[in-house]
Amino acid sequence: MKRKLLLVHAHPDDESIATGGTIARYAAEGAEVCVVTCTLGEEGEIVPPRLALLVAAEADQLGGYRSGEMAAAAAALGLTRHEYLGGIGRWRDSGMAGTPAAGHPRAFTGGSAAEQTAQLRELIDDFGPQVVVTYDSFGGYGHPDHIRAHEITMAAAPDAPSVERVFHVVQSEAALTVGLAELRADGTSPFRVAADGELPSTPDGKITTVVDISAHRQAKLAALRAHETQLTVVDGAVPHFALTNSIAQPIPSAEYFVLAHGDGSGAETDLFGGW
Repeated sequence: MKRKLLLVHAHPDDESIATGGTIARYAAEGAEVCVVTCTLGEEGEIVPPRLALLVAAEADQLGGYRSGEMAAAAAALGLTRHEYLGGIGRWRDSGMAGTPAAGHPRAFTGGSAAEQTAQLRELIDDFGPQVVVTYDSFGGYGHPDHIRAHEITMAAAPDAPSVERVFHVVQSEAALTVGLAELRADGTSPFRVAADGELPSTPDGKITTVVDISAHRQAKLAALRAHETQLTVVDGAVPHFALTNSIAQPIPSAEYFVLAHGDGSGAETDLFGGW
């Protein structure tokens, strides 16, 4: 059986932050991996000052620029296939809850969920994955586009003929606590290290699958670096990154998932485990 994995993410960079190691691992092992990105991330803030005028309030060219970053990240991870939901530019970044961006005529959260579900189902049926990954019902950290990505994935994937398992990617509470402690002990990060409990995470008792990415961290780091408008990667004894909020985030040696659909027998350490 040719293993196929499809991941649904809201914006360019989400694939690398949340699942970069998993993508790189399965691609390296010969699986076919497809990422579906729902928007171009047009409403993002920008890290490098030289690119600051790309933002939506100025040139409004960030989405096009981020598509190039996404292509570079996909190459670093060894992606088999990358798609934009409904075609590139169909859906626009809705911004955080309560921002004017949500009123844009192409805003992802303002669009028809039924249309978006049909677009995703068409991609699923064409690619034929056994495993689909997206966010949990909170979208990982509450971003409306992440929540919509969760909603349409859970509407489109579970009854697709090829799909046997659907997983939600989450942040391990224990791994996050350890990573933050390492950053504090190292003491060299130029960014603020969050307090325990400050960053969203999931209790480990709810986690069903832990995917070891230690052999693929360099590929994940390369993909993260490709998203230079959105984040900064810090090398050193404790590699980590920071978004535009300047909060240091550790990069664990595993990625964590909760089985949302299907039989998880044998899947404790492998999304395809037990088959």
